Amino acid sequence: MLFFRRSERVVGRETKATKGDSQMRRIVVFAAAIGAALTYFFDPDRGRRRRAMLRDRSAGTARQSARRLARLSRRGGAEAYGVTQKIRHRRGEPKPQPDDVTLARKVETEIFRSPEVPKGKINVNAVDGVVELRGEADRPELIRDLEEQVRSIPGVRDVRNMLHAPETPAPTTPEQSAS
Repeated sequence: MLFFRRSERVVGRETKATKGDSQMRRIVVFAAAIGAALTYFFDPDRGRRRRAMLRDRSAGTARQSARRLARLSRRGGAEAYGVTQKIRHRRGEPKPQPDDVTLARKVETEIFRSPEVPKGKINVNAVDGVVELRGEADRPELIRDLEEQVRSIPGVRDVRNMLHAPETPAPTTPEQSAS
């Protein structure tokens, strides 16, 4: 059996004497801290002021914490409400068929975004959801691209494409422009 003095330690295990010493040190440090706090707050010259400041700061911290907690709870409620609304409205209601003027303006907005589309040379009309494109486009590829773009717009039922290239006669029916 090994004998140790009170202050000696063995790596990996402690003797009973060292455990008691560390507990005693903790108690002494804790008591010293309590004594220092009492001396600080009950000082005859400045103790009253220090106690008042501690009371006021503690109250202020409590109010600030209460406000933060209220904000946090409101935010949590708003987040929960937003999630329920997202779940409730996952699918939007089907939009009604726009009237002809609105549809024509929507088509103009979409096709005239590109700078290569000649804005002054193309007319857009809509009748019962059928969009009519009339006028001149610079290239045959542009004519096909515009027709595809118009077909992809929601609310367009059909497209009557009567666009033509420069120096070609204007078609009077959509079938003539396809040739």
